[in-house]
Amino acid sequence: MKPAGLPKRARGASAVHVVEVGVEGKPIPRWRGKVQRFCARVLHAAGASQWELSLLLCDDEKMRALNRQYRGKDSTTDVLSFPREAARLPRTRLLDGAVVTGDIAISMDMVRRNAGEYGVTEDEELKRLLVHGILHCAGMDHGTTGRGRMLSFQESLLRALKKERIIEK
Repeated sequence: MKPAGLPKRARGASAVHVVEVGVEGKPIPRWRGKVQRFCARVLHAAGASQWELSLLLCDDEKMRALNRQYRGKDSTTDVLSFPREAARLPRTRLLDGAVVTGDIAISMDMVRRNAGEYGVTEDEELKRLLVHGILHCAGMDHGTTGRGRMLSFQESLLRALKKERIIEK
């Protein structure tokens, strides 16, 4: 995963709609295509006009290495986002035609642990982390000034896409 630079095929494209999914440290899940479709539905529902995301589903070891390399924190985390371009922040609830590009890494080990800790399914937790990562790639931030707005938007997207399933057991 490279946190910078668009793949060659996307440069100069007028309407890019790509979500690529890679896996490291875990078996390739049979539901990988559902992750791609879910991300595309999130972006469409949010009002993004173009997107190109790469998603890495990995284990704690890889996530710890990424967190150490890019954030200087020697610990694992559940989701990391690397926006590729300065995104236009929306003036309304939706992303209003924003271009969303970036890389997202999610620790599937953390998905499992978080689901148990929060009393939700792994599917629900994965969807929450995907939406969270996508919003960061769109330029949204949950720092002290934007926390409520971003998390509120995140939850509204999750409610709108509640019936979508990625991981089915």
